[in-house]
Amino acid sequence: MQTVETLNEGLKRAYTVTITSKDIDARVEKEVKAIAPQVRMPGFRPGKVPANLVKKMHGESLQRDALNNSIQESIQKLIADQKLRPAMQPSVELDENFEFGKDAEVKVALEVLPEIAAPSVEGLKLERLTVAVADEQVAEAAGRIATQQGALEEQADDHEAAEGDTLVIDFVGKVDGEAFEGGSAQDIRLKLGSGQFIPGFEEQLTGVKKGEEKTIDVSFPEDYGAAHLAGKAATFDVTVKSVLDGEKPKLDDDFAKSLGLESLEKLNELLKGQIEQEHNGLTRTHMKRKLLDQLAASHDFDVPPSMVEAEFEQIWAQLQHEAGHEEDPEAALKEMEAEKDDYRAIAVRRVRLGLLLSEIGQANGVTVSDQEMNRLIMQAAQQYGPQDRERFVQYVRQDPMAAAQLRAPLYEDKVVDFLFDKAEITDRAVTREELEAAIEAEDGDLKPHVYGPGCGHDHHDEKPKAKKAAAKKKADEPAEAEAAPAAEEAPAKKPAAKKAAKKDEAVAEEAAAEEKPKKKAAPKKAAAKAE
Repeated sequence: MQTVETLNEGLKRAYTVTITSKDIDARVEKEVKAIAPQVRMPGFRPGKVPANLVKKMHGESLQRDALNNSIQESIQKLIADQKLRPAMQPSVELDENFEFGKDAEVKVALEVLPEIAAPSVEGLKLERLTVAVADEQVAEAAGRIATQQGALEEQADDHEAAEGDTLVIDFVGKVDGEAFEGGSAQDIRLKLGSGQFIPGFEEQLTGVKKGEEKTIDVSFPEDYGAAHLAGKAATFDVTVKSVLDGEKPKLDDDFAKSLGLESLEKLNELLKGQIEQEHNGLTRTHMKRKLLDQLAASHDFDVPPSMVEAEFEQIWAQLQHEAGHEEDPEAALKEMEAEKDDYRAIAVRRVRLGLLLSEIGQANGVTVSDQEMNRLIMQAAQQYGPQDRERFVQYVRQDPMAAAQLRAPLYEDKVVDFLFDKAEITDRAVTREELEAAIEAEDGDLKPHVYGPGCGHDHHDEKPKAKKAAAKKKADEPAEAEAAPAAEEAPAKKPAAKKAAKKDEAVAEEAAAEEKPKKKAAPKKAAAKAE
């Protein structure tokens, strides 16, 4: 194999690799000897077919395989000999005039990862915003569970719904006479007086009876989360399927025991732990953004254009998808185009931070252990049926790219935790509202893709950080925490207390098994998120 460098400019490299026909023929001969014992041909005993006949029968496919294998090995040798660190898969082009029996000339083009000076992990200063759990919060959460657990009985057909009653309804929302996305739902439970839906919705249902159909008129608030509905008048065709009423259980040890717990104290303990977990997740989200901002401000180096382009394409595709669901998709796309350079800058930041975190992790011995990796694989396999789980496990164990996709988020978390340990951290007590507002106000663009060991560089699932355009939705936060509630897009405008009630209910159901509280799936609501 002969190698000639034809380009060395910035992070771009190009080479011409010549593989001699002698090398290719040698591979063919070796393969002929390997398969000859298995070849069967009339007139010859098994394993005694002459090599020239074997070559005549399978020569074309053997030559192709030999050429492909030679090219692959040559590229790997090139990378090793030149000590290259490819940013993406190299581009390989065989001379179009190549013929078997002649030397093969292969052009290889690639971009390499930048040489990053050993990042300093000293001098980092972070503020940790902490939120205490008040007794009132725990009591409120316990009260919501009691409300959810209250035994409801269906009332007589002629019973007129009053405040405190629970309706089971279907509804279809319309703006300008046309049903809008996320405005319809079936079998929704609505407690009158709860403030669960937008203003004016519940009040107009006072006095309805089972089986009644009613059209109500409301207007969405000017500050409504879904921009295409904000301030607009709407009608909702409501069908009342039943009217329910019941009493709220008394909060005592007997109530806790009905949930499978030892006492009310145990229930409160579990609820407090869950609320603390939510607060800690928000705190970590804020700290991580501040950390990434410091790293971005103190490190600047060239990044491979191909990686930036791949990152940008994913950002752009997500934005285009979301713009298509706006009230005026054409206007949303036009605004995106005007800020295209901003999004490309975001892609550069993501790639740079990802490479930087990877470098920090590798320089400081951050790894994902085999035990941790096995746990990740088993957790991911649970999304498949019993028959497909083993197949999935084998796939991940055999495919380095698939394994890297599972490993990357955990590797990122471990690098971030390492940096947290190194940072000088000061605590400041705030309210939950203040912490959520601080997260919303952050200008941290996106979370980076961390290019950990064995990472294939193409498994992003993040969305761009919210900007001012309607098409630019709020960024996905790190998996360990929920950010502020999502924008409302349905008539059911639920306050935070309602959201917490479902979490509290989950605690009650899981606590009997003495397990860590889990977030229960929300009941079926209007098509879009209402939280």
